[in-house]
Amino acid sequence: MYSILLCAALGAVIALISVVAFKLVWWWALLIALVISTVAFVVASRIIMKKVMAALELAAKDLQGQRFEKAIRGMKDVLRFAPWQIYLSEQVNSQLGMAYYVKRDFSNAFPHLEKAFFKNWVAMSMLAICYLKRQKRDKMEKTFEKTVQWNGKESLLWNLYAYCLAEECGDRSKAKEVLERGLKKLPGDPHITDNLENLATGGKIKMRSFGDPWYQFHLESVGQLQKHQMAAMGGRMKKRMVVRG
Repeated sequence: MYSILLCAALGAVIALISVVAFKLVWWWALLIALVISTVAFVVASRIIMKKVMAALELAAKDLQGQRFEKAIRGMKDVLRFAPWQIYLSEQVNSQLGMAYYVKRDFSNAFPHLEKAFFKNWVAMSMLAICYLKRQKRDKMEKTFEKTVQWNGKESLLWNLYAYCLAEECGDRSKAKEVLERGLKKLPGDPHITDNLENLATGGKIKMRSFGDPWYQFHLESVGQLQKHQMAAMGGRMKKRMVVRG
């Protein structure tokens, strides 16, 4: 953290000068040094973050325009500021990992997701799924546990964790425990209550009601998604025929 170190060094120099050159008492010197170093840190942080946010906004626009490679280059360029700002590396790596994951480039997504910010529950969930796909259930569970600890109000997160346990690992009992914990954090949540009922009646955990946020995790195959879309389309056509008839 260069900005903290440099501001701390600046404060130490100011304190030393205040005592030696201006003969101030030590506590006055420390107070002056603290104020000046704090102001310097705030100003430096704002300058750096202004540049970072501008670059990330451009990357976000490129992602929206499906220009993945350009967006990724832009985000990687932001990493040069990482030594200057706390948690910046983790936050940028979260975005990079998510970008690679969404385009199904899992091999490149994984190393970035490993460095993801622990409060970014989407990136951390993608990391957990990467561990799942690598047959490392213990690491998957540890990652999910850390994620729900910091993001306990996310309904999709609890249901996603339970889905991985029940549908991917075959552990319906553990999935039920996870959903029950989630219900304590989100009393009355319809997604959690519905899936608890599904587990109780021997059914599968259903995730499609979450829409696109669910599909970004790529746990449902393209074939299953197309089948679902065709079924929905068929239902709409049948409804139109009934209405017309």
